[in-house]
Amino acid sequence: MKTIRDGIFLALLGLFATTACNSEILERQAAQIREQEEEIARQRKELEALAAGQQLQDQKQKDCTRAFREYFDKAQAASDRERAIALYRDGLAICPDDDVAHYELGRALADAGRRDEAEKEFAAALKINPDFGDARRQLEAIRANR
Repeated sequence: MKTIRDGIFLALLGLFATTACNSEILERQAAQIREQEEEIARQRKELEALAAGQQLQDQKQKDCTRAFREYFDKAQAASDRERAIALYRDGLAICPDDDVAHYELGRALADAGRRDEAEKEFAAALKINPDFGDARRQLEAIRANR
């Protein structure tokens, strides 16, 4: 009788140990699942931010294309300096990150004798593109002639 009881006890003890072990395994798996879900949520937010950034870039590109078509190209062809200045400003209101447009506006302003405004435009071109040699030369010339 004792042997049967000992056998049952050992069997129950083994079952309990197995259940406890299985419980620990299940808890670890649940923790891993929670971590994976958190990582998936983080990656989803990253993807949404990237998509929003891409939409913003696409819109900027559309705006700049429109600014070139409707303003910058017309400013280049304008024979009236004040008209060209107005067109560049209107285009830069839509597409403010175009270094060449800032440079060309600066040249038109400098030709009109509006050196302070021209200086700002050349500086803006260089802020966008620090390697823009012509803008740097124009800016240095204006500053040297103060």
